[in-house]
Amino acid sequence: MPARPERSTQTQARQVSTVATNGLDDAAGTARDLEQAAAVFAELRPRMFGIAYRMLGSVTEAEDVVQDAWLRWQNCDRSAVENPGAYLATTTTRLAINVTQSARARRETYVGPWLPEPVDTSADPYLGAERAEALEFAVLVIMERLSPNERAAYVLREAFDYPYAQIAEILQVSEAAVRQLVSRARKRLAGERRSPAPAAEQRELLTAFLTAARSGDLTALEGLFAADVVSYADGGGIVRASRIPVLGSTTVAKYIRAFAPTFWTGVDVEWGTTNGQESALLRRDGELFAVLTLTASAEGIKQILWMMNPTKLSAVSAA
Repeated sequence: MPARPERSTQTQARQVSTVATNGLDDAAGTARDLEQAAAVFAELRPRMFGIAYRMLGSVTEAEDVVQDAWLRWQNCDRSAVENPGAYLATTTTRLAINVTQSARARRETYVGPWLPEPVDTSADPYLGAERAEALEFAVLVIMERLSPNERAAYVLREAFDYPYAQIAEILQVSEAAVRQLVSRARKRLAGERRSPAPAAEQRELLTAFLTAARSGDLTALEGLFAADVVSYADGGGIVRASRIPVLGSTTVAKYIRAFAPTFWTGVDVEWGTTNGQESALLRRDGELFAVLTLTASAEGIKQILWMMNPTKLSAVSAA
């Protein structure tokens, strides 16, 4: 009789040990699974960010979309996912469409012109795209007027060369509908954007513009502009900037000359590459306060873009 409790105690000990070992094995397996999931996600993250940023024109919103996609990837049944790249591209695109719909409402009450949030693409550390399509500021501005599905279809096709069939699966529409979405987006962009000048010419025009703008040389400014030039300044209501677009070569030249004496005092100009194009980074007392770039055609400078909202400069400032 005394031996029974002893054998029972030994049995219980073995059972406890087995449970503990299984628990450790399960924990180790879970840790390995999450580590593998994180490695897959890290590899695909640049493309996910590239999709989200092009659709939203905002680094902050794109980062939020990628973070939401990570949470979904972390919590989904990954054993049932045959193609992680397709799953994460689909998740990112659909999340970005949702954000686009809400962002459009917010931008209707935005103070002054809305311009995209610039990103430093000198080494393309984040975007990871095979092509630079749908990345330039002028294109992102026009894309604001596309429907969310048009924007998604255009980005996936033109920037990342996804097959129409795969885009159809992502958007949950027919392949024919995807072709129509891409066609409409192309026509809209072609209708509102003339052939851009070569990069070298854009750099020369930006250099000449900076010289003329700093001196307030009215004649030199007008000579650089196309007749229908537009100046957009995005201060977001946080810093002082024109709250309406300034139109026409003479008007824009006079506008720039008017603020030249005060605006350029103590300003240091550095060259940078933002969104794949030459830009001037304007600093005062070492602090970045504006990113200035332009678009041009054979007719001259078509758009001058002053990105001055401080909440939109963190990505460039950090880089």
